[in-house]
Amino acid sequence: MGDQEVLVVGAGPTGLAAACQLVRWGVRVRVLDAAPGPFAGSRGKGMQPRTLELLDGLGVAGRLIATGRFRLPIRRYAPDGSHVDQDPQPGVEPSAASPYARPLVVPQWRVEQTLRDLLAESCVEVRWGAEVVGLEQRADGVVVALADGSRVGASYVIGSDGGSSAIRRLLGVSFLGQTDEDVRMMVGDVVLDGLDRDHWHTFTGVTGRAVALCPLPATDTFQLQTGLAPGDPSEPSLPLFQSIVDEAVGAGRVRLRRATWMSSWRLNVRMVDRYRVGRVFLAGDAAHVHSPTGGQGMNTGIQDAVNLGWKLAHVLSGAEPALLDSYEAERLPVAAGVLGLSSRLIGVPHGERGALGTEALQLGLNYRGGPLAPDGTGGAAGGPRAGDRAPDAPLLTRDGRRVRLFELLRGPHWTLLGFDHVPVRPAGPVHVVAVGPDLVDDGGQAREGYGAAPGELVLIRPDGYIGIRSADAAAVDAYLRRLGVPAVGAGTVAA
Repeated sequence: MGDQEVLVVGAGPTGLAAACQLVRWGVRVRVLDAAPGPFAGSRGKGMQPRTLELLDGLGVAGRLIATGRFRLPIRRYAPDGSHVDQDPQPGVEPSAASPYARPLVVPQWRVEQTLRDLLAESCVEVRWGAEVVGLEQRADGVVVALADGSRVGASYVIGSDGGSSAIRRLLGVSFLGQTDEDVRMMVGDVVLDGLDRDHWHTFTGVTGRAVALCPLPATDTFQLQTGLAPGDPSEPSLPLFQSIVDEAVGAGRVRLRRATWMSSWRLNVRMVDRYRVGRVFLAGDAAHVHSPTGGQGMNTGIQDAVNLGWKLAHVLSGAEPALLDSYEAERLPVAAGVLGLSSRLIGVPHGERGALGTEALQLGLNYRGGPLAPDGTGGAAGGPRAGDRAPDAPLLTRDGRRVRLFELLRGPHWTLLGFDHVPVRPAGPVHVVAVGPDLVDDGGQAREGYGAAPGELVLIRPDGYIGIRSADAAAVDAYLRRLGVPAVGAGTVAA
């Protein structure tokens, strides 16, 4: 219907990631946003390792890393002015299986800019000032009405238009949860004098109010966060920010010169009970809103987008429409778990989060027990199971060139990883990676990471999760045929 197959409503990180994923599969996409232009504030500033892995699949992780920072020690100041420095992820280091072991400090606006640039490379631009006011579902597609009187049709719609989502409201989907007016914060991006940019500065004033000032890499700004106290104005302003900083830091020590963005926030923890109504899907903040603690919101939204994108692309190419049901089945439980995690992290300092901090990295998120993860064990040495994240590994080509497995997973395709033999390519857009015959497992890290036995096959989904692992090629082929994966774009990876 219309001149595009998928209409994405909302041009934040979630909507842009979904559009990038769809375009990569050759899907015609249009992106609308009610705002007059791109968002200018940091809002989220922490990209978790799992999200970086998924954006690596789109080929843009390197662009973000170039303007972000993995290691930013937290400098905690006491009311007397003394301080201690703390590693927010003590002992966490990259490994062969997890090259992005730490969160990347990068402002949300730069993530959006990077994804918009990627879309522009495919001649897709965001239409700003396009407010959706109506939605009609038909047998063959969806038509949305815009505030300017125009109408846009598409085969499917993704509602990624934030916590106050117009798409969610038009669908009549409940947004269950709670708002706590007693937990309020102010946040803003400020240019200041008086602090170095090599630490994330946190102060506790004599009244007990905490102020955090985090330098945003490759900018001249800091993100300021502080709690709202009784009697504070509800709207932030530069004079209010300055008075709060003076109270916590000491008058005259830090001077705020200007603010590029300011906002107030209250604790709002909600999620939908459905991710799909007919041909319309909800993703990101339109489906779940979190406490900002732990940096889970933007990351969970981008992961929604990557999960949904390849499935829509497959169905538009002829796969079974039932494949789309797996989006809600896989992502709704993840969102529920992340909401609980972000709430448990409130008030727990960096460096003291232990297992909660490890969980916040999102590398352990999985789809075990879901509709696309058949029951079974891991590899011979206890490797990842169906539904688990596929780990990275260093490999060598026969001519001695180094290549990462993640490079070979970059789509748009599935990947069939074979150990010690060249597997027969099954039906569908599947690339074959043969460890042993074609690629040298330098140091045995691929076998160790996957717990692989000789002759074993590991089928990796387009979003970097394991679909099935088996020594039986017929089982792999049957798995793909059950999903109705279209037999197009196939080939063999010869790195």
